[in-house]
Amino acid sequence: MTSTLPAAPATPRPLAAVLAAVGIPMFMVTLDNLVVTNALPVIKTELGASLTDLQWFVNAYTLSFASLILTASALGDRLGRRRMFLGGIALFTLASAACALATEPWMLIAARAVQGVGGAAVLPLSLPLLSAAVPEKMRSAAIGVWGGIAGLGVALGPVVGGAVVDGLSWQWIFWLNVPIGLIAIPLAARVLDESFGGARRLDILGLVLSAGGVLAVVWGVVHGADDGWTSAPVLTGLIGGAVLLAAFIGWERRAVEPMLPLRLFRVRAFSSINTVMFTFSMGAFGAIFLLAQFFQVVQGYTPLESGVRTLPWTLAPMVVAPLAGLVIDRVGARLLVTAGQVLLAAALAWMALITSVEVSYGSFVLPFILGGIGMGLTLAPSATVVMSSAAPDDQGMASGTNSTIREVGVAMGVAVLASVFASHGSYMSPQHYVDGLVPAVWVGAATVIVGAFVALLLPGRSPVGADTDSRTPVFAH
Repeated sequence: MTSTLPAAPATPRPLAAVLAAVGIPMFMVTLDNLVVTNALPVIKTELGASLTDLQWFVNAYTLSFASLILTASALGDRLGRRRMFLGGIALFTLASAACALATEPWMLIAARAVQGVGGAAVLPLSLPLLSAAVPEKMRSAAIGVWGGIAGLGVALGPVVGGAVVDGLSWQWIFWLNVPIGLIAIPLAARVLDESFGGARRLDILGLVLSAGGVLAVVWGVVHGADDGWTSAPVLTGLIGGAVLLAAFIGWERRAVEPMLPLRLFRVRAFSSINTVMFTFSMGAFGAIFLLAQFFQVVQGYTPLESGVRTLPWTLAPMVVAPLAGLVIDRVGARLLVTAGQVLLAAALAWMALITSVEVSYGSFVLPFILGGIGMGLTLAPSATVVMSSAAPDDQGMASGTNSTIREVGVAMGVAVLASVFASHGSYMSPQHYVDGLVPAVWVGAATVIVGAFVALLLPGRSPVGADTDSRTPVFAH
């Protein structure tokens, strides 16, 4: 298949319809990243699950999701992006019903893994499909809204999970996805046009090496904090994954039609933004994971009350990301992303400074808002840079690569910051928790500030997206 991504849809569709077609499924997938966390104690009781089972209720989704994003993107380029997108929605919806019907821990773990497979096809392909479906002049603004929707899914995950468990039952966390999926499939089929990437043959060896390498690395990272970073299983996963990924890169350099065009990383903007997104995801989401528990462990709030209290942080990107998408063409990606990383790092440092057993919730509101603004200034411009750095044929894989790096960053952040936490504190008492939380958040702030320096390598005031429809990436130089 050599068809390229079109500059605009063959039949113009209303922007609201396009955003709904790509945004509703993406919201459903991002919501399920965190929606199950507040339901774990209830699920443990009702299914008789062990602590290991609880970890796998989360990890089964994360592992399959992260390891198969590149594979789904490559298959979308070969078989059709809309076709894979619709298939991902359908699989995710069916797996959600299977989750709700689970009566044994192993059933829920298996269904969550299948959910991750469906999500891997939805998230990365939503961006190139959106880029293809809107006119060039509206593309940056549309991507800004896309970033806001992604942020909203992450923000509402813990709140929706807590609210559903308190008001209904844990099964309804998954049943809610079924009507959403049934609406999203015909909507996306009607509104979105089909597009393909440049690959003519399927790179089977590349698919196997990339999926296996990412799976092994993420598995090692997820288990590092609990099993020990020097334990045999963790080292086997990390080293084995690194070997597989090195073999993948070596193969892609020689393959006639590689699934991941390594020429993408010769574009400075593309390699820089992916580095920024890794440090951003690692620092921000690792800190959010621990800070969200602070309100339960230290201050005694319920899961729903804790989720509501993090909303000033997690809802801000929904407002800021669309605004960043509107102004990126005028001010450039470098200013927005660098400012976002600086604000986020400052917010994390502020939180580390004020955290104590006696601190009031009100003291967190301003740094939460500051951190949310920083995230919003990062999400939409980063997506725009990814799309503008790649030629049309490569946009599916560019989006998939960026999504994979973000997911690995999230897993790495949770594992590394949890390890720092465990070496300085514990869950034994509020003071022990604070003792571990503060140094972990400082590590998160330091990680994000590294990304701020890397962001200085991004393009300045250039016409982002001006040549998105040509074969030459805008940021090739």
